[in-house]
Amino acid sequence: MQHLATELRMLSRELSLCLERQVRVGFFGSGMGLSLILGFSVAYACYYLSSIAKKPRLVTGGESFSRFLQEHCPVVTETYYPTVWCWESRGQTLLRPFITAKPPVRYRNELIKTADGGQISLDWFDNDNSAYYTDASTRPTILLLPGLTGTSKESYILHMIHLSEELGYRCVVFNNRGVAGENLLTPRTYCCANTEDLETVIQMLLLNYLGKIGPKTPLMGAATFSVGWNTFACSESLEKPLNWLLFNYYLTTCLQSSVNKHRHMFVKQIDMDHVMKAKSIREFDKRFTSVMFGYRTIDDYYTDASPNRRLNSVGIPVLCLNSVDDVFSPSHAIPVETAKKNPNVALVLTSCGGHIGFLEGIWPRQCTYMDRVFKQFVQAMVEHGWELART
Repeated sequence: MQHLATELRMLSRELSLCLERQVRVGFFGSGMGLSLILGFSVAYACYYLSSIAKKPRLVTGGESFSRFLQEHCPVVTETYYPTVWCWESRGQTLLRPFITAKPPVRYRNELIKTADGGQISLDWFDNDNSAYYTDASTRPTILLLPGLTGTSKESYILHMIHLSEELGYRCVVFNNRGVAGENLLTPRTYCCANTEDLETVIQMLLLNYLGKIGPKTPLMGAATFSVGWNTFACSESLEKPLNWLLFNYYLTTCLQSSVNKHRHMFVKQIDMDHVMKAKSIREFDKRFTSVMFGYRTIDDYYTDASPNRRLNSVGIPVLCLNSVDDVFSPSHAIPVETAKKNPNVALVLTSCGGHIGFLEGIWPRQCTYMDRVFKQFVQAMVEHGWELART
């Protein structure tokens, strides 16, 4: 990335010289068009380097965690250079699923029975060919939790598994009930505030679990990416006209599709026709999710589902990457002051990146900034996590 900055600065100087030569041809001469293009290019390069490419803001509640990250996860202190032709939040968010490659991953599926008679689908990548951890009993395990409507097939999940494979680790992807193709055995799906399924998997989504269990969790550390900290603020942002058109309506249809295929399981307790008429995530949650999980009102559900309420209870090292331009998680709702009070929490806040975007490079097919943060952090925790345990 530093090399990219050097190249851009050199390009700016070369364009300036070329512009000066072209202007000499004559302001109204044949070089006028090219001069304007070169002038715009110089101005754009200068704007990009001064206002777009920035170092992330690192917020931690303790000096030891900050030093640990600077030493073992230096990417969180390096300048992030978003893709020069696509750095705007919505563009990054929309483009990533289509432009990034999908590394091939062969899963081993496992269905876990739950106490209520349901089942959870886990997709394992065992990495039996690991050159670093040939003994499976000592091989580190990375637990991955996709987003709201995501599964183990999401491109960002596949990239995390590929990076974990390079490090020699195994991975297991936790699929929310009913979204990964498995049969739904009970009238219950997914709820942001309910962590019973995740607790079941741990004992044989992420911040909420850690906040409830505190230091008793068997996890060494955790990382979150583009988490929506305040559900009310997230919903309000996504209901703005452009965001509703680009994201909210589509995600609502995805949620409706995920439950409609199990429609027969819900008809006794939920008005499914009313659910299928929802035009926003808030309407879907009011008509379906909050009813299914027994909340009196949608406000009660959204209050319980906001991770910022539990951040002060997190008892293991957690790195949280967010972009302040993410329309799914508005910057004013990021719990900076709360993070400053917990020595186990580190917020990494970039100026650009969108929601699960973080594209970088001229043609971002492979690794993103988020991928690099993930790889460095999990490696740091596996290989050097003991340093934090002793402080």
